Formats: sequence, structure tokens, C-alpha cells
Amino acid sequence: MTFPRLPVVRALLLAGLVALAPVAHADLKIGFVHAAQLLEKAPQAQQASEMLDKEFETREQELVESQRNLKKLEERLLRDGSVLEETDRVKLEREIVAHRREIKRAQDDFREDFNLRRNQELTKLQKLIRRVILDLAKSEKFDLIVSDGVVYASDAVNITDLILEKLGERSLEQP
Repeated sequence: MTFPRLPVVRALLLAGLVALAPVAHADLKIGFVHAAQLLEKAPQAQQASEMLDKEFETREQELVESQRNLKKLEERLLRDGSVLEETDRVKLEREIVAHRREIKRAQDDFREDFNLRRNQELTKLQKLIRRVILDLAKSEKFDLIVSDGVVYASDAVNITDLILEKLGERSLEQP
């Protein structure tokens, strides 16, 4: 009994796979979602941005006002520093240094709080987008929906606009 040569077996296996490939893939429904575009264009992203702006508006105005006050103190030192008594000039310089420290601390706190809230809203939006994609995948009977890491996706499989449309029908708080 002789065994067929290995190249012959490989050729037969390859021919069988090529013949079966169209049948295996004929029923697959594949979609692609551009995640960055969804995060940028989703109506909920704009709503969250406006809400954050409103939430932090007062603190931002306070920071701007503190910076104006600091600038006035610095201008006063430049203008009057040479005619002020030594103790008054030193007191003004210390006040300026203390004011700078307060502003820096307030800016750091502001930035940290803003980033924390922005990340909370981003997480909510990402969860909503995932739910919408999963709902669409089930209702439209998709076999596979891919996103990040795709080198190319034709318009025929790109369902980003469809997801954006579905997002337009939901609020950020909706499950």
C-alpha cells in the first residue's frame, strides 16, 4: 500500500476549500462601524458636551476673574513698585505669589474634575453605542460587526450611518 504524495494531498485539500468557500460565506452578513465617527457625531455626544460646558461654566468664569485680578496686581506692582515702601512692595509681591498658587491649584482641580466628568459621560455614551450596535445586529441578523483595527471596509459593509440614525432615536439615559 502506497500513500499519496504530500503535494497531491495539499492540492486536493486546497481545491476542496476553494470550492466550499463561496458556499460557506454566501450567508454571512458583515458590517463595519467607524467607532471614532460615532463618538464624534452621535447626538448624545453633543448633548453631553453642552451639559459639561454648562456644569463647569461658573468655575471657568471664576478662574478667568481670578486671572484678571492677578494681572491687575502684577500691573500695580510694575507701575507702583518703585514708589512703594519696602514693606508694602514685599507684601504685594507675596500676595501675587499666593494668588498665582491659588489659581494654579484651582486650574488643576478644574481640569481634574472636568476630565473625570467627561470620562463618565464618555463611558455612558460608549455603553449606549454598544447597546445600539447589539440591538441592530440582532434585529438585522448580522453575523459579524467589526470596528477598530480594520484596515479597509467598503461602503457596502459600513453601517456607521445606520448606527448614527438609531442613536438619534435614543437619549443618553435610555437603556
